[in-house]
Amino acid sequence: MLRLAGRTNLFHVFSFSILQDGPQRKKRKSEVADVDKQLDILAIGTAVGSILLYSTVKGELQSKLDGGHDNRVNCVRWHQDNCCLYSCSEDKHIVEWNTQTCKVKCKWKGDNSSVTSLCISPDGKMLLSAGRTIKLWDLETKEVYRNFTGHATSVSSLMFTTVKPMNENKAFDGITGLYFLSGAIHDRLLSVWQVRSDRKEKNAVMSFTVTDEPTFIDLTVSEVKEEPVKLAVVCRDGQLHLFEHILNGYCKKPLTSNCTIQIATPGNDEDSTPKPVPILAAAFCTDRQSLLLVYGNTLQPIIEKVSLNTTESHVCLIRDIQKALSLKTDIALTKVKTPVVNSDTKVLVPGIPGHSTAVKTPSSGKERKKNKRKPGETTESIEERLEALDIDVGKVKTPGGLPQTDSFAVLLVQGLESNDAEILNRFKTRNF
Repeated sequence: MLRLAGRTNLFHVFSFSILQDGPQRKKRKSEVADVDKQLDILAIGTAVGSILLYSTVKGELQSKLDGGHDNRVNCVRWHQDNCCLYSCSEDKHIVEWNTQTCKVKCKWKGDNSSVTSLCISPDGKMLLSAGRTIKLWDLETKEVYRNFTGHATSVSSLMFTTVKPMNENKAFDGITGLYFLSGAIHDRLLSVWQVRSDRKEKNAVMSFTVTDEPTFIDLTVSEVKEEPVKLAVVCRDGQLHLFEHILNGYCKKPLTSNCTIQIATPGNDEDSTPKPVPILAAAFCTDRQSLLLVYGNTLQPIIEKVSLNTTESHVCLIRDIQKALSLKTDIALTKVKTPVVNSDTKVLVPGIPGHSTAVKTPSSGKERKKNKRKPGETTESIEERLEALDIDVGKVKTPGGLPQTDSFAVLLVQGLESNDAEILNRFKTRNF
């Protein structure tokens, strides 16, 4: 089974990452063509430890990365250098891959327990990893630069929220002063951390509270000091929480959402009570003023673009999705059709014409025990067994001679009269 846990944070299902064109050095013309060919690559981590590189344009598997992990891959991340990929696994290790040669460049132990999530810094020089604790690694030396503690359960998501420090007066080394977000399994708090110059500071600077465990997270990265971070969090209860906050130091009290979005049916059919429709995922559009909502059934999800309106604290969208979500099981999943039969219709079935004697029900366990044959006793003949069933073939007549029956006994009589060996052998196999 494949597992995905990429930028889209589809928890506990897959571990994937799409190669995106990020900030990097200016490339020569000879390198541009190679980069364009790689921008459509989807990296998929598997439960057996291998990583599949899939071309979304060609619709085929391009290559496979083996030998790095011996257990389930939890997360994969592309580096700004298009040929470099990072992965973490249940085997407690982090692996740096060269996707051109499909070989391991470097492998090191990331935690004392399984490593569940990764995130690369905006400048590409640092790597965040998380299991029970969050570690910031120097990718050049593969040494821990900072440790962050605070989650009681395994961290399921990591993402940087800023690309520049809020204090622009100090020189920027590429990482100090940046904020990043983390979420954990069974935790209703999303923590925000700041990479500070003081190594003793390990706690979160603020947190966002939601109604249930987050299952999908997306945000808009703040590029300037005055620009707020917009956060969209889909919870397990099917609600979407929208946050908008300027990151500026500590905030002791957990922040609540600016707006909560729910979806429900109109309830104008037989059942007048509106029913909730679960939101599965949400992502900000490029204009940052609208959202793509994914809701309904996971087999037939509906994707809709909606405008952001955080002036209202609670928004309930009414959507009639019953027709869209209903699977046409009667047409698609079955080919059995029940014929329309009126009262004058007579059904023809195999057997003796006119037989209507009810077949005796199987005897109980005690009766069967009494009728068991003792050693030395002879077996009853077929004729004696037919007499016990109270079948008188001579009296079985019906107007028109239409054959009507539904029992093995009558079928056996028919076999005896016609001397049909196939019917007799079938009856003997099933009953004696």
